[in-house]
Amino acid sequence: MNWTELLKGRIEDVYRATEGLVALVDDKSLSWKPVTGSNWMTTGQLLKHIETACGACCKGFVTGDWSIAGEDMAPSADRMPATKSVAETRKALAADKKTALQMVVEVGEKDLGSKKVAAPWDPTERALGEQFLNMLGHLSTHKAQLFYYLKLQGKPVHTGNMYGM
Repeated sequence: MNWTELLKGRIEDVYRATEGLVALVDDKSLSWKPVTGSNWMTTGQLLKHIETACGACCKGFVTGDWSIAGEDMAPSADRMPATKSVAETRKALAADKKTALQMVVEVGEKDLGSKKVAAPWDPTERALGEQFLNMLGHLSTHKAQLFYYLKLQGKPVHTGNMYGM
């Protein structure tokens, strides 16, 4: 398996779909959140979280600097920051994608497959490539969350939007 090509391809796919969904959000809906249940992020909080859901975490695995996450890795929704605008998120998401791609290249094929690191939230050591894939899964999960937020807001989204088609 070629980790570099696998990761680059997945990064392009997941970010393309996420960028498309973010573009469907209106600034006026940033305070929206589901009305049933509890501990939901607002749309603005979800967008802010998406901004650093992958690339920044990949960088954390490479450098050991997890300051992007703050002291509390899993704060309750009421304590999470929100984006100020969709434009701000689009710019930050593009930067996060650039960071993710940069980390793949910087680490290199050998270390992606063999260098083992643990996440601050899970002491299990895994190869960097696997940790990067997990962070792509993290972004993809929040992309799906955004898809359903948009659906619940009455936006005309469909399966193709979920996959960047």
